Amino acid sequence: MTSSSIENKNQYKDIFKELKCCVIIPTYNNATTLKNVITDVSEYTDDVIVINDGSTDNTYEILQSISGIQILNEKPNRGKGLALRKGFKYAFEKGYLYAITIDSDGQHFAKDIPLFLEKLKEEKNAIIIGARNMEQASVPGKSSFGHKFSNFWFKFETGIEPLDTQSGYRLYPLLPLSKIHFYTVKYEFEIEVIVRAAWKGINICFVPVSVYYAPPNERISHFRPFKDFSRVSVLNTVLVILALLYYIPVRLFNNLKKKSLKQLIKDNILDGKESNLHKSLSIAFGVFMGIIPIWGWQIISSIALAHILKLNKVIVVLASNISILPLMPIILFLSFKTGQYMLGCKGVEFNTQLTTEAIKQNFFQYLIGSIGFAIIAALFFGFLSYLLLYLFRKKKLEKI
Repeated sequence: MTSSSIENKNQYKDIFKELKCCVIIPTYNNATTLKNVITDVSEYTDDVIVINDGSTDNTYEILQSISGIQILNEKPNRGKGLALRKGFKYAFEKGYLYAITIDSDGQHFAKDIPLFLEKLKEEKNAIIIGARNMEQASVPGKSSFGHKFSNFWFKFETGIEPLDTQSGYRLYPLLPLSKIHFYTVKYEFEIEVIVRAAWKGINICFVPVSVYYAPPNERISHFRPFKDFSRVSVLNTVLVILALLYYIPVRLFNNLKKKSLKQLIKDNILDGKESNLHKSLSIAFGVFMGIIPIWGWQIISSIALAHILKLNKVIVVLASNISILPLMPIILFLSFKTGQYMLGCKGVEFNTQLTTEAIKQNFFQYLIGSIGFAIIAALFFGFLSYLLLYLFRKKKLEKI
């Protein structure tokens, strides 16, 4: 090691102090690699916290032989997630504001630590994830599948395009995380923390890092494919439901508040990169959702289904407002009329018989009629909007 490299690493120790940053190393039965990981990390910082999560090998003896590190011995083994949560709590109580987590199995390289510190200069309120190159030949098949699976659901739940949601090499901001109550205790925690942090407005960003996968006969993994993948799947199911019912609607409404109706129409309907067909389908779907009789649930259902169908959520919400109060009597009447023709039932008069009692007595007619009318109205407004968009955009292009 040259004198200049020693000097540079000493500078990083000063940066760690200035940023109030530490390195947290959770470990469970990784005695063969643990000491080297701690030694490499210690070249960059003196603020190293190791959580021994109930190891049954000689991890305890190894940790006792290393000076200058902070050790938390937990018994029995409870899982990586809980170990990280306890590490965050301990670090925050000690006055640290940031924590870099690195696995103890030798998969990550301490030489990448400066990348996190550099990114931290730009992103103070962010979880910074070390994105691995998952295309390299040594990546196990199950890791590659899990990587793609996790990335897909993270994007669905947050709208953020991820590079690597499963990497354990990360930098966490401890203050905002201290305000979130987490529930998971094992590997799935690393999914929960980034999804719920994103929902709280904490940025999720990435830096490229190196990764080493030992040969199969030397590799030590505590990941239990069936049990742990099942836990991750259950977690993603819960997060998807919460995203559809709460996070996605809230995010959309917050965005809607920032713009006027005129600006929303201009940005999402008249302008934008989406095709005329995609926009008109969004309008048609919004009209359909605004008419069908799911009172009180139109907006949330529209947003959730639009997200699943990859339609323009803003356009869908705007179009679903066809059911505003002044138009409701007309929508009810036309729904009854449509039901009359579909079922051969008696009709109702717009002025004299369009009452709550009439709706109760002829509910089935109204239910069938409202769905039929919703389909007709969706087709009409969808076709009309497609035609108008075609003419408007064509005229706009001619002016250019």
